Amino acid sequence: MKIARFSHDGAINFGILDETDLVVLAADPMFGGFETTGERVPLADAVLLAPVIPRSKVVCVGKNYADHVKEMGGDEPPAEPLLFLKPNTSVIGPNDRIVLPALSERIEHEGELAVVIGSVARNVRPEDAESVIFGYTIGNDVTARDLQKKDGQWTRAKGFDTFCPLGPVIETEFSFEGATIETRVNGDIRQQAPLSDMIHSVADIIAYASAVFTLLPGDVILTGTPAGVGPIVSGDTVEVAVSGLGILRNTAA
Repeated sequence: MKIARFSHDGAINFGILDETDLVVLAADPMFGGFETTGERVPLADAVLLAPVIPRSKVVCVGKNYADHVKEMGGDEPPAEPLLFLKPNTSVIGPNDRIVLPALSERIEHEGELAVVIGSVARNVRPEDAESVIFGYTIGNDVTARDLQKKDGQWTRAKGFDTFCPLGPVIETEFSFEGATIETRVNGDIRQQAPLSDMIHSVADIIAYASAVFTLLPGDVILTGTPAGVGPIVSGDTVEVAVSGLGILRNTAA
């Protein structure tokens, strides 16, 4: 089931994607279930928004694909998930602008699979991780690479407003089998990998992160980016595609 958050006629609602229509839900499905209002909105008439605004945080995993570790100058991937956070104020939706800050001279894309947490999660065992997942979407961990290197830690480089595009929908029944991720800039393929190349699985990431801090409904986990990260400049259109999830598209300005 594909869940969208959208704007139509001045109101923001959630809906189930049904081919060319959105079946309007009575409430946020994460808290109110999947009861519908009976209204249908043509997808062409709706503006898709970020499918979730994290209640507290975006949890990110660095260096979770071996080829990306190598391109960043490392030899061995981290033995445990390398965690960092992005503020929820960095989140934008499909087709929103990625604002390039004047403080940085090199902004880069990082296409990623995103996990949406659906219930309070603390000290979750890997075998129980699926029970706390609401669904999956697509993310772009936009990074000011020069500031990342300058600061020696990642908060500023990863935390600017608009540096976490999410969308276009949340898929509640996502299948990893044969799934791939691909990032394109102005139509040119920059990143491409099977999701099976992730070093640390989604279940292991949730277990590791939830042993550190409580995950709340609506929190998002970005699971890492494959090799091929590169610069974007004003006017560039970035598309991140994941099998079964669609395409997240944003333009830099």
